[in-house]
Amino acid sequence: MAVHAPAVRPKAVRGPEPRPRRRRTGGYWVFLLPSAVLFTAVILVPFLMNIGISFTRWQGIGDPRWLGIDNYTRLFADERFWASFRNNLALIVAMAIVPTIVGLVLAATLFDYVGRKFGPRTAGTLRAAYYLPQVLPVAIAGIVWGWIMHPRYGALNAFLGLFGAEPRSWLGDPGWALPSVMLIMVWFQIGYPVVIFMAGLQRVDPALYEAAEMDGASWWRRFRHITIPQIRPEIYVVLLTCTIAALKVFGPIFVLTRGGPGGATLVPSYFSYQNFFEKANVGYGAAIATVLTLVIIVVTAFFLRIQDNEDGQS
Repeated sequence: MAVHAPAVRPKAVRGPEPRPRRRRTGGYWVFLLPSAVLFTAVILVPFLMNIGISFTRWQGIGDPRWLGIDNYTRLFADERFWASFRNNLALIVAMAIVPTIVGLVLAATLFDYVGRKFGPRTAGTLRAAYYLPQVLPVAIAGIVWGWIMHPRYGALNAFLGLFGAEPRSWLGDPGWALPSVMLIMVWFQIGYPVVIFMAGLQRVDPALYEAAEMDGASWWRRFRHITIPQIRPEIYVVLLTCTIAALKVFGPIFVLTRGGPGGATLVPSYFSYQNFFEKANVGYGAAIATVLTLVIIVVTAFFLRIQDNEDGQS
């Protein structure tokens, strides 16, 4: 009896394995080129030129005279420079800290209470009303507030006069000028955090609020344990951008007080402007602008570092 060996199937011959495709990234640089050119021409080159001018004495015409670090030595010994930074710290409170806190409460109220009780259209209308000062030109808003706070015919003194208060020069009194500007800047800045926070709340799951409300959580507890943790990235963004805006604020100071009275509302940006254009001391003004820019860079890096640490822990 013949025994047949089992048939052996021939092995399939595999062709060469396809090479992994390399991701072509060179094309993306084409899209980044316009912004890189604009950044170089509008920001980087002027900033480097400003640094160079800050080491010279120059009146804007003629040839600059090299001084080395004399402008910076003079700057750090200048009491007006340090006073301008103290005023800037007050404006950070008025333009960053207070609007962030108030804007967070307003946004949570509009989203978690007004929107649910009166509808999203009512909440949207109120949000637009809060944002209206951001749309107004700074010059127009400053002129209107100058009329409101005028010592003789201002609406604020007329209103307070109904209660027997004496008229006051709100923007002309050294003791009241800075608080008055701070109040105006809170009004001017409040709409930006409200819009950003309400946009952030749109991505929060409504089931979280519904479950917390069914468990008997009050509005404050929902605000503390749901709203704030969920929109923490937006809080960092608002604090950073508003702090930068406060550090480089110029328009409202120029329109309202011109840094007066007696330097009571002087800020570094306007102090630099005075030396650039009013005193024709371009080198000293460039030194002020350079220090202010470096402070803004350090503050930005500080905020980004904190945010990265928070993201790493979460």
